[in-house]
Amino acid sequence: MFRDEYLETLPQKELRSFQLEKLNRTLETANKSPYYKKLFRQCGLKPHADNLHEIRKFPFTTKDDLRKSYPAGMVTTPFADIVRMHASSGTTGKSTLVFHTMQDIENWANLVARGLYAAGVRKTDIFQNMMSYGLFTGGLGLHYGAEKIGALVLPVGSGNTHKQIELLIDLKATVLHITPSYLLYLGHVIEEAKIPLSSFSFKIAILGAEPHSEATRRKLEKMFHIKAFNCYGLSEMNGPGVAFECIYRKGLHLWEDSYYGEIINPGTGEVLPEGEEGELVLTTLQREGMPVIRYRTKDITRFIKEKCGCGRTHRRIVRIKGRTDDMFVIKGVNVFPSQIEAVLMETPEVDKNYRIILDRKEGLDVLTVEIEIKREYFRGDINQLRALQGRMTSMLKDAILVTPVVELVEPGTLPPSTGKAQRVLDKRRV
Repeated sequence: MFRDEYLETLPQKELRSFQLEKLNRTLETANKSPYYKKLFRQCGLKPHADNLHEIRKFPFTTKDDLRKSYPAGMVTTPFADIVRMHASSGTTGKSTLVFHTMQDIENWANLVARGLYAAGVRKTDIFQNMMSYGLFTGGLGLHYGAEKIGALVLPVGSGNTHKQIELLIDLKATVLHITPSYLLYLGHVIEEAKIPLSSFSFKIAILGAEPHSEATRRKLEKMFHIKAFNCYGLSEMNGPGVAFECIYRKGLHLWEDSYYGEIINPGTGEVLPEGEEGELVLTTLQREGMPVIRYRTKDITRFIKEKCGCGRTHRRIVRIKGRTDDMFVIKGVNVFPSQIEAVLMETPEVDKNYRIILDRKEGLDVLTVEIEIKREYFRGDINQLRALQGRMTSMLKDAILVTPVVELVEPGTLPPSTGKAQRVLDKRRV
């Protein structure tokens, strides 16, 4: 059994006292880094809080701050005590580096194992890890956690879809770790190859690395006859395993013995009342090598007030709606890609891939949604296709308050995703 009954079910008052103790230790540790030592001095702050609300006197940390401290300005220990480094992709600038001591790696693996156990993964499972390894945290993070439970781990990584299928069948993997977009693509390949679902043994899919809608989860579960669980994380907070769904799947448990969470108004930075939607801000509470104070994740969510049926007392967050930097403005309206995805995945005729294109023509914004439609609909009446196109245009307009151009294409037309999906192409920035 891999469940810390004591820590996971601490009464709220005791959990907050535990967090305060860990927060003060974290502030003292952070003060050893060149970056935070200078910041605290400039702001006239002592590395101490009398209560948890006093964390609000400390400035936010952003991705830009991590870049400014590149390569190791936030590291608190000698490099001789550092055993691993992970990094962001750097697609929007210089990579942000995160450094770990051996104890940090051990703590991370324990948190991931705790999350996997909450989702129903056990020692007897065969865990096929279909996430990228290397500087990206997704592969190694879940790998170590699954091994900690005692599961047999298949470190396949992302891509090489036909090899993935071969191993799924031959080694009878019972749990997958995969992005939702790649699982949709995997379903397309299996369908095209006419491989019966009875050839596979997996019953659980751990989905991470990209936001996805509840409709996408339902589509994947129906497609494969499995249960899909949401896993949340980001490299600045170790990686995957920051929050995890339990078997009740009514929000993700944020492991509050290791993270202190706040929800803020992304425009003003004001901390919002419990239950209101805003940007998630996280502080590490158990990291030695590189603690991070009040990190602005840019992820939009809210805390759930109600208790969970599993008995765990750590607060839950709802699935990530999107990122503040993923949201786009079209004709003056704020739109999250997840709003479009939710409509598409609820539509039976839609296959497994889509793309959102933003462009500007004659000075006006144009939103085009390219949608792969199941093959049988291209063998019928053209009027049937036009009716479907009109219906989807209307449904999307109702959801996002903007009329899109809907283009229906055959399966396999759009670029497949074997890692994080790039759903939005904004030609206005080109």
